[in-house]
Parts: sequence; structure tokens; C-alpha cells
Amino acid sequence: MNSSVAQLRPRRGVPRLGRGVPLPPLAPASELSVRRRIGIVWGLLVLNAMTFYGSVYIPSKVGQLVTQGALPAALIIALTVNRKVVVRPNVFLTMMSLLVVEAIITTLQPQHVGTIYRTFRFVEFVAALWLITPWWGRRDLLFVRYHLTALSVILGSVILGLFIAPHVALEGGSRLGSALWGTPPTQVAHYAAVLIGLVVLLWLSGHLQGRTTLIVVAVSGVILLLTHTRTALLSLAIAMLVSGLSLITVKARALKFFAWGGAIAAVGTLALSSLITSFLVRGENAQELQDLTGRTLVWGPLLAYPRNKFQMYFGFGLSNDSTPVNGRPIDSGWLSTYQAQGLVGVTICAIILIFLLIAAFLHGDPVQRSLALFLVTYDLIAAYTEDGLGQVGMYLLDLVLVASLIMCSLANKDPT
Repeated sequence: MNSSVAQLRPRRGVPRLGRGVPLPPLAPASELSVRRRIGIVWGLLVLNAMTFYGSVYIPSKVGQLVTQGALPAALIIALTVNRKVVVRPNVFLTMMSLLVVEAIITTLQPQHVGTIYRTFRFVEFVAALWLITPWWGRRDLLFVRYHLTALSVILGSVILGLFIAPHVALEGGSRLGSALWGTPPTQVAHYAAVLIGLVVLLWLSGHLQGRTTLIVVAVSGVILLLTHTRTALLSLAIAMLVSGLSLITVKARALKFFAWGGAIAAVGTLALSSLITSFLVRGENAQELQDLTGRTLVWGPLLAYPRNKFQMYFGFGLSNDSTPVNGRPIDSGWLSTYQAQGLVGVTICAIILIFLLIAAFLHGDPVQRSLALFLVTYDLIAAYTEDGLGQVGMYLLDLVLVASLIMCSLANKDPT
């Protein structure tokens, strides 16, 4: 009896992810080396997806060199891990490969050098993803951990920039961006919202301690509010609701959390309605709110822009997501995809999102299901007013994370 109890008790000194959830046993040195390199690959992919917008502290050439050099470095490191080039076939990357082929087809038209470069970059990006597919579907949430680390580092740099140069970080004294990397407030809000959602879901499922969750949510929540980004707030709220509903039937903590959260939200909305309305309006008039801060004024001319049959179906080629009319940002994942990759590209992106949503909903593991549902729901809503759905970007990396979660685990095989 004593021996069996001793076997059930966790050994002293074994680290834990959260209450009652011990970490997996230490892996051999070779396995640790592989995991480190996979983590480096993911970090480099995140770095490449973060467009360098310019900074007063980092020379433009240096920032562009770091961003552009991250992708070839990720591809090389991925090849050192997966030397035999073993890949796991999956629907998501098959559709992404079709999107790459479609982007290559658009280069048959007379194109600028920038379009050709972005197409080549897209090819490298998808190739790197294929190389790390043998590590998708792991139950230890390997890629989620790496993504949380990357987001934490990014938001840490935002906080550091706020202390170093608050006049630069706070655009116009009202919206928080990154002073060090030049990241606009909308993208900073995306990073903060995704970090909050993933951390809360991991805590609800027992994979993170309450103290760690509270600190991360508090800091990220302040950053999110300082960005004054309504799209990220709305996407976070709806995505948390959808993913949380998938947990309440299997996790008592989730049921209590959403019950208390709903009550507090209702009381807070009634008590602070004027303050909340003022925060969401951001000093804009009725016309600006109706035009979605000028976005619809760009979308109309974009749709009316003359294009032939080829351009209608295949687009003009990958660009910097600005309109050909006046060079203003498109600020819509669907319209930017239509402009760059035409109706074919929009159709492929729609199929990808529908497939991920259905596959996430049907996934057997409740933790992975909730994380996947959160990410795909968030991106589905945010894509209405944010770019980056059909080409290299953080929104696409979110979908890659979803694909890595919903892939069924296979027997561990060393691809090296």
C-alpha cells in the first residue's frame, strides 16, 4: 500500500506547469537540442512576420536586414533538424501551398521587384513550415509555449520603448505602439489580445499557475487598453466566449470563471457605460465611426479599380497591402487578399478558415480544442479590418499554430 502511494505522489523537486500538472520528464540531450532549434525556428518566423516599420533607435537598413534575414536562417536551421526532409501531409499546408502556387502565377504579369521578392519570401515561409510538421500535434503544446515566449518578448520591448521614449511610443499622446521596432498600435493590440486569450485558456485548463496568469493578463491588459484598438477588444471577447464554451463542460474552473466574468461584465457595463462608450468612440464623430475610421473610403475605390479577367481571378501579386489608387493601407484581410491574389486567393483563404474552424471544433482534446477555437475565431473576426490573412504575417502564424494543435499525434519518429 505504501509503495503504491509513493509511486502516485510526485517526486520532490519535479517542476510543475500548474497545480496538479507536472512537467514531462526530462528529455535526452538530443531531444532537448532538437526542441531548442525548433524554438529558434519559430522565433525567427515570428521575427520575419513582424514587418519593420522604422525606428529612431534602429537604422532602417539594419532593421530590414534582421527581418529579411530571419526567414533564410529559419529555413537553414529547420533543415539541420529535419535533415531527411520528412514532412507530415496535412490539409492546411496543402492549401497554403496552393496559395503559394497562385502567388507564383501572378508573377507571370509584368511585376515590380518587390512583388517578386514577396512571392519568393512566401515560398520560403511555407517551405520552413513543411519542415517542422513532424513536431506538430504534440501533447506538450510545444509550439504554443514558443509562441507565448515570442509574444512576451515583443510586449516586453513595447514596455521598454514606453519607458525609453514615451513621446514616440504613444502616438499623438493617446495610442500605444512600439517605439523600438516601430510597430503600430493595431499590431501591438493583436499581440496583447492573443497572449491574454492563450494564457487564460491555459490557466482554465490547469496548465498555468494563477499568479503567473494574473501577472501576464494584468500587464497585457494594460497594453491592450493603451492601444485603444476596438477590433482587438471585440475579437478577444468573442473568441474567448467561443473557446470558453468548449471548456465549461469539462472544466469546473471554466464554468465558474465565465459565470463570475459574465456577472462582473454586466454590472461593469451598467455602472461604467459612459466611460466605456467614451473609450470606444475615441473622440470620433458619427461619420468617422460609420466609415470605420476611414476604411470604407479606401475599400470603395479599391473594388472599383479597373482590372482584367486575369487580375480579377488571380490578383495583382503580393504587395505591401496598400491601394493602387492613393497608396493608403487597405486594412482588410479579405480585400487585401483579393487585391493581391484575386478571387482564387480569397476562396482558398475561406476554405482554410472553414476547415480549421470545423477541425478545431471536432478535436478530441479539450485543451487543444479551446486554444485552436480561440485563435481561428479571433483571426476570423479581426480579418475584417486587419491585413495579413493571405501572406506572411502574424495572422497567418496564428493559423499555423491552430494547424499544429489540431493535427493528430503520431508515433514519435526521429526525422533526423
